[in-house]
Amino acid sequence: MGIRASKPLFCYSKLFCISVIYLFTTLFLVLYTYLISPTNCLFRYSPNDPIQTPLFLYNSSYGEHKHALPTFRSSCNSPVYFSDRIAMENCKGVVVISAIFNDHDKIRQPKGLGKETPYSVCFYMFVDDVTLKGLQYHNLISTTSLEENSVGVWRIVMVEKENLYENSAMNGVIPKYLVHRLFPNSKYSIWIDAKMQLVVDPFLLIHSLVVMEDVDMAISRHPFYVHTMEEAMATARWKKWWDVDGLKKQMETYCDNGLQPWTPEKPYPSDVPDSAIILRKHSVATNLFSCLLFNELEGFNPRDQLPFAYVRDLMDPKLKLNMFDVEVFEQVAVEYRHSLKNDGVTNPKVIPKKTKRASSKFLVNGTSSKCDSYLLKMWGESQD
Repeated sequence: MGIRASKPLFCYSKLFCISVIYLFTTLFLVLYTYLISPTNCLFRYSPNDPIQTPLFLYNSSYGEHKHALPTFRSSCNSPVYFSDRIAMENCKGVVVISAIFNDHDKIRQPKGLGKETPYSVCFYMFVDDVTLKGLQYHNLISTTSLEENSVGVWRIVMVEKENLYENSAMNGVIPKYLVHRLFPNSKYSIWIDAKMQLVVDPFLLIHSLVVMEDVDMAISRHPFYVHTMEEAMATARWKKWWDVDGLKKQMETYCDNGLQPWTPEKPYPSDVPDSAIILRKHSVATNLFSCLLFNELEGFNPRDQLPFAYVRDLMDPKLKLNMFDVEVFEQVAVEYRHSLKNDGVTNPKVIPKKTKRASSKFLVNGTSSKCDSYLLKMWGESQD
């Protein structure tokens, strides 16, 4: 009598057999994805899937800076000539712009970009000669050819010294608000302050905050203030602008010409933005708003939160605006400290103009102030 080999017991159960095969197949795919090919998704279906590898590695001498604040939740004519004008005009889709003047910040590479995003989105960083010398000192850019210089995804554009404003903050206002003039063929733009690091793909930001909301512009509301006058008083109190008399004149001019405090009747949730990130669809309304706001900044000071509501509320056509919550802001960007050290390659520190303290009469109730009505309404004491 011959001996017959019996089947293993688990093969008598088809369901069990299929489960074992499925288990081992799944384990193989998991191991392949995370160990063998950590940067390539097996089932890639979108060109905007996040990149896991760093876009750019800096020299150790360039340095890093910690976050500025801890978070508990994850005329319109520019006097500045730009040498990269042709390349800027060829940017026809989305452009991301930033600026560093007086070597005041480090260049930070965006994160969360899709594989095709660096080739489909224009990234431009405007710098002055002081910042350029810092980049050259750290061997981040070439010292011979300045035309095609880039740092990671950022294309570096040098602004000639003789074409700059005396105030470096005002120089940053040009690419921030005249972006439609600098990139006339772009359809959308994202401004990001140099102290911020973008951590979400620009296509996703434009789609979710502008296109899906059907608005012309998206900007974060201020985390603390809703009234323009609150921001003006904080600007004087915390010495964010040295000319307190100029601030008073500016606000009285706005009050005299129709500025009203924020109320629930306004179609916007706040009068004060946090303008570190601005997303725009290049339209008639946003172009007009940007030009009008630029004129105010050039006429008074570069503190763009102050004329924001004044221009927005009185301009025509009206601006369709998405003022999103600060929680959203904290999810799309990371904030760092400004660079304050002089490492020997920048100009000596410019001695600031003497700061004038805000007096007790700054924009308070009194016969000399044209903002009395505004303040009474803001404080809820108006009888109107």
